[in-house]
Amino acid sequence: MAKTQSVTSLEVSPEEERRSRFIKYTVAMIIRVVCIVLAVSVPLGWLTLLFSLGAIFLPYFAVIIANAQGANSSKASRKSAEAPTISISADSFREAKTKNDDSE
Repeated sequence: MAKTQSVTSLEVSPEEERRSRFIKYTVAMIIRVVCIVLAVSVPLGWLTLLFSLGAIFLPYFAVIIANAQGANSSKASRKSAEAPTISISADSFREAKTKNDDSE
């Protein structure tokens, strides 16, 4: 008998994963735009430097964060869906054939 599969043990669909990565990246880019605006509007000083560094380095970290695999989504702990299989032994066919031959 085939082992039943739990729906909760399957991987996240590619569409949901893509949406999650898109949202993470979009939030990071919104923060970057805020950093750029603040870097231009704040008078020169250490805050200007901080906002400028945020605007410069945030795209790199945004890509890393968006593409990171979380602890809950590790490939090792996930199970992939398995197609159910039915196996029929050749003996069943031989028995059926011999019964049909005897009746003729």
